[in-house]
Amino acid sequence: MVSSKGVDYAKILTRYDIKAQNEASPEKIAEKMLPKDPALKKVAETVVWMKFKDVGPATTDALKTQKPLDVINKGLVVGMEIVSKLYADHIYYLPEIMMAAKTMEIGIAIAEKKIEGGRETKGLVVMHVAEGDPHDIGKNIAAVMLRSSGYSVIDMGKDVPVDEVVAEVIKAKPLMVTGTALMTTTMTAFPRAAEKLKAKKVDIPFMAAGGAVNRDFAESFDMGIFSQKAPQTPPIADKIKAGYGWKKIRAEWDEITGGA
Repeated sequence: MVSSKGVDYAKILTRYDIKAQNEASPEKIAEKMLPKDPALKKVAETVVWMKFKDVGPATTDALKTQKPLDVINKGLVVGMEIVSKLYADHIYYLPEIMMAAKTMEIGIAIAEKKIEGGRETKGLVVMHVAEGDPHDIGKNIAAVMLRSSGYSVIDMGKDVPVDEVVAEVIKAKPLMVTGTALMTTTMTAFPRAAEKLKAKKVDIPFMAAGGAVNRDFAESFDMGIFSQKAPQTPPIADKIKAGYGWKKIRAEWDEITGGA
């Protein structure tokens, strides 16, 4: 008979996932990523900790010594990047994402007033949730992350008919269109939309995302590319802006996103 005498049950019963999460506190993660400049650090912290009342004064103060674009890109956007990291690590959730985004937007509105001609956008993305699908949380998070990364977004909302998506893409001429589906009965809208766009001579990446979608499905139709989670959307957009087409995005997907 095997004896259990001397067995250290602490090692067996420890929830190492919880232990790791506790060790990776928001404060520790933020400290590694925050700007070194005191003024920019203060700006970034208002976003990370969702301080609505403090972001205005902090941004105004930083503008006394920093260029407006630096306040945005090296302060406010860095703060949102930290929030994205906390979200990816399951420390922050949707409420924190949305509150931090609102904080960032307040600061950006103040800084943009100091930029002659306004802030230049990296590019335009059209976003929607598939026809018949009412679930838009994932799309909302991805939209926040795209905006915080410098992109303009046309958010068409949820349950958007295929023909409306096609019409908006033709009209707006974005660098990418994204669709989200959480129901297997609605994800077929994406290849139908892509086919109609192709017939109109539109050949841009069509990002398919959401709980119902996997990479095999997203790459089963022309133009289709995949995003497994919201934080992958901005780096994919950056590659498209740099000249990548949908075929090259597919070929280098693991490298671009860090894999599944």
